[in-house]
Amino acid sequence: MSGFDADWLSAREPVDLRARNVAVREAFVAFLARRHGAGPVTLLDLGAGTGATLRALKPHLPMPCRWRLAEYDPALIAAARAHPGDADSQVEIVETDLAGGLSDDLLAGVDAVTTSAFLDLVSATWVDALAERLAAHGLPFLAMLSYDGRMTLTPADPLDAPVRAAMNAHQRGDKGFGPALGPSAADHTRETFARHGFGVEDGASDWIARPEETAFQEMLVGGWVEAARDMGVDAQALETWHTLRRAQIAAGELVTRVGHRDLAALPE
Repeated sequence: MSGFDADWLSAREPVDLRARNVAVREAFVAFLARRHGAGPVTLLDLGAGTGATLRALKPHLPMPCRWRLAEYDPALIAAARAHPGDADSQVEIVETDLAGGLSDDLLAGVDAVTTSAFLDLVSATWVDALAERLAAHGLPFLAMLSYDGRMTLTPADPLDAPVRAAMNAHQRGDKGFGPALGPSAADHTRETFARHGFGVEDGASDWIARPEETAFQEMLVGGWVEAARDMGVDAQALETWHTLRRAQIAAGELVTRVGHRDLAALPE
């Protein structure tokens, strides 16, 4: 499966943190409290990266929690183990390729499953199998920051729309799980879990990158340019657009907004 650079994950973490949907998170937390009371509970985080989901959720969980972080990339696993913010948490890190789904060992003893910025990378078949597995185990699921295809930049430029279209097409490529859901991940996940008998709470969790977040915006725009180039957008027009956007980032003039959805699927 494809991985992400630790520098990119670090730059985006504060943007992620602001974006996460409070109402969806609270629905998930309230379900855990009703089911488990004072706990403890064990949470499995899929595609855990450096542990950002743990750090985002931990202050909002009213009971003691054990975490099982499932990640494939050795560099991200090393970063997760070294992260000072996780030192007082009970954390088990499992190096595993999730392309084949969730094994019995991975789910053993788990009370809930979480993920962040992961479902847009996987296929419809993968999500269907996940919903079936979690339904069979009666496990709640919290999926945060699934890209939904919306992308705007302020100030606007005529090439924004072709770049967005190319990015959305690129997102549907195979990331190691078969043809990726990309922008349709949130809708497909909501419909699939509802069909398996879950109550579903969902809501927007858009990135809104501030002008001073230059490192994040530079990496974000650079990634869009690479995707657009791969999808055949005119190279000269793309270079002009990239030069303009980099100048606006350097001058603190650019605000980027990227659409995401959060979803809590709760057994009924």
